[in-house]
Amino acid sequence: MDHLQVNHVYQWMQITNDKIQKNKETLTSLDQAIGDGDHGINMARGFQEVMNKLDTENYEHVADMLKDIAMTLMSKVGGAAGPLYGTAFLKMSTRLKEQDATYGNFSQAIIEAVNGVKQRGKAEIGEKTMVDVWSAVADQMSKENHFSADLIVNTAKEAMESTKEMMATKGRAAYLKERSVGHMDPGSVSSFYLFEALAEVIAEEG
Repeated sequence: MDHLQVNHVYQWMQITNDKIQKNKETLTSLDQAIGDGDHGINMARGFQEVMNKLDTENYEHVADMLKDIAMTLMSKVGGAAGPLYGTAFLKMSTRLKEQDATYGNFSQAIIEAVNGVKQRGKAEIGEKTMVDVWSAVADQMSKENHFSADLIVNTAKEAMESTKEMMATKGRAAYLKERSVGHMDPGSVSSFYLFEALAEVIAEEG
């Protein structure tokens, strides 16, 4: 697979939605431990709405599709996750405007997404947020020159698991200080599902 096409992005969102619906309770209980307790519900609603939107449109360009995903997530996902996920997809869309989603362009788009999320959430690596997973994936992808399902899924998984031992300094979890340690960050777990889904699409295409 040398570049992502519209049908790949559709599958990516479809698999992500399936994973989030299936793991809604997991995300909710993680968020009950260190957040507002609504991450699972919000993400499940948001990605279901993404699929509803994608099913009513015909896309020629990946960038247009990513823009609609961004707008849907911003308007349908409550809490902090909506603006952050929305920003990530919007930055990807802007980077890929009028360009093919080749490996180089797409990995650059993930870097732009990370920068957007950092700026929007005022978060850095190591603060127990979705930034930890997104930046780890962006970093690894920038060192490669082709799509690798194993690389993406393993990097995302390791980064997600590393948030368990971090102390939160951002968002609701920051109030818990030391008590936030020992729980994985819900945003990093939903981000893992997203990248795991991408890896499955890549593996499928071979």
